Amino acid sequence: MTEIVLAVEHLRKTYGTVEAVAGLDFTVRRGETVALLGGNGAGKTTAMSMILGVVIPTAGRIRLFGEDMTRDRKRALPRMNFSSPYVDLPHRLTVRQNLDVYARLYGIAHPARRVREISAAFDLDALLDRPTGRLSAGQKTRVSLAKAMLNRPELLLLDEPTASLDPDTGDRLRGLLERFRDLSGAAILLASHNMGEVERLAHRVLMMRTGRVVDDGTPAELLTRYGRASLEDVFLDVARSPEMQPAEGA
Repeated sequence: MTEIVLAVEHLRKTYGTVEAVAGLDFTVRRGETVALLGGNGAGKTTAMSMILGVVIPTAGRIRLFGEDMTRDRKRALPRMNFSSPYVDLPHRLTVRQNLDVYARLYGIAHPARRVREISAAFDLDALLDRPTGRLSAGQKTRVSLAKAMLNRPELLLLDEPTASLDPDTGDRLRGLLERFRDLSGAAILLASHNMGEVERLAHRVLMMRTGRVVDDGTPAELLTRYGRASLEDVFLDVARSPEMQPAEGA
């Protein structure tokens, strides 16, 4: 069977009386894209933050590449990366400087060469010497994705990866992500409100509500199960159903 890259077991996070994540269990295998789909407050970002190691779980376990994140995170973190348009890069540095700094932080052997490669892939050449703080929202999103790909991660965590992009640019970047995954065998964990993006990229979808997984399946399986024509309709069913219970085994 394909290697399990990420294993999340009984993961919980509470803030006082608020249970942001209420017992997650799922795996992501090499070459697989798994989407976390749910409304605001469903727990997607909190779950990703715990996987990244920036939020400490209240309970449960996270294993990355077989390493326990509570003990051996330093061995796992260099093999992964993260992108979100809501996390800013230093504004005063140019795009080139930002990419060069991160390339060196990631220990890339030939940082200047890699910056040239990634800039060409993301069509950033005309922006390289512009301060990052002067970029449009869509341009910042492209730079953030480029930064996340510098170290050729084996696990890529994406939070709204094509937010603020026009349809043409978004489509081209989704194609780039697909090619990267298919050629490298990288695993992707994706959180997105773009239903077309989820249908295109995801092999499996975890439907989340109030910190729990309430359903799990391929996009086609979910459409059949709910008798809907689109994932947007499935999303609305889940979001508006207060009686929804977690799927068996979730």
